[in-house]
Amino acid sequence: MTFIKWQYSPVWGAYIFSIILANWMINNIGDCIPGGPCVIPVGFGLSAPSGELMIGIALVLRDSIHEVYGRWWVVGGILVGAMLSSAISPSLAVASGVAFAVSELADLVIYEPLRQRNRAIAVAISGTVGGAVDSALFLFLAFGSLDFFAGQFAGKTEMAILGGVIVGVYKFLRR
Repeated sequence: MTFIKWQYSPVWGAYIFSIILANWMINNIGDCIPGGPCVIPVGFGLSAPSGELMIGIALVLRDSIHEVYGRWWVVGGILVGAMLSSAISPSLAVASGVAFAVSELADLVIYEPLRQRNRAIAVAISGTVGGAVDSALFLFLAFGSLDFFAGQFAGKTEMAILGGVIVGVYKFLRR
């Protein structure tokens, strides 16, 4: 049995906070479209629902939880995150909960075998795949459209790559 490593508990807090903030942002931050999400620019002339940046961060934090606590703690975190997503955004409950759970599981399945070879690359690749899954599922289930897919995927990919760079720099400095 894995005991909680309290010195790493801020990672859990950041993970849960990123989920809550993502769900709040999509209805409150950016240019709000009637009957649709609030959108923000993400670069390259693209816009995306504002919560996508936090989901990109959640995917990276999920990988950190995996390293500290292991696979089963990640599965528990995914279940809690999916329930929080559904509870926080009742109007988007199914889309948010399903997209979160499936994308986080996709991230887990890709991250776990890659982390043994290169953790920084594992974070970037698994986060990118998880972001694509989350983007497609959420947009289709919530709005019946993939109009913002390119922007949403770009924003999450930016966060996944940034997470990979941070992990790589951290490992380099700890040598």
